[in-house]
Order: sequence, then structure tokens, then C-alpha cells
Amino acid sequence: MLYFKFASHSEICRELGARLKAQRLAQLVSQEELAQRAGVSIGTVKNIENKGQSSMESTVRIALALGLADQLDVLFRLQVKSIAQMEAAEQAVRRRAPRRAPS
Repeated sequence: MLYFKFASHSEICRELGARLKAQRLAQLVSQEELAQRAGVSIGTVKNIENKGQSSMESTVRIALALGLADQLDVLFRLQVKSIAQMEAAEQAVRRRAPRRAPS
């Protein structure tokens, strides 16, 4: 199992592609059927499974087509380790972009 903390971005992408392939095979779904369910090309399915290359949208489409929506839910959630971090995160959400000066 790959330890993501010490892996490169390309290693992580390849590992995620391999995991999606394992899910597809466990569900006895062909690449063609998965592509059709996800609304992507078969080349997209092959690229993500073999190279770990895909757009974010295609990756999400494939994950949803495999019934993995619950696993997407935990990705990139804001994690705070102190009250100061929590306050900083709240401030970041509330900030607005500066107004442009009228021309």
C-alpha cells in the first residue's frame, strides 16, 4: 500500500487509478460499460486505470459510476488542529475580494 504522505503526485495518481480499476474488476464491470455509465470515453477509463491521468471531472464521474460517492465525501475536508486555525479558516471564508476602482 502506498503511503501518500511520502509519495509524489504521479505515484498518488497511479495508485488511485489502480484502486479504481480494482473496484471496477471487483464489480465485474467492463471498461466499456464503466465508460458508458460515467459518460466518458473508453480512452479516459484506460488512461486513469493505467496511467493515473484524468481530469477531476472524469475521475469524479468514474467514482460515482462505481458507487463510490461516500468515499469522495471525506476528501479535502477542512481539518483544524487548534482554535487559532479554526478562527483563521472562518476569517478566510468571510473575506471578500477588494473592489476595483471605477474607471
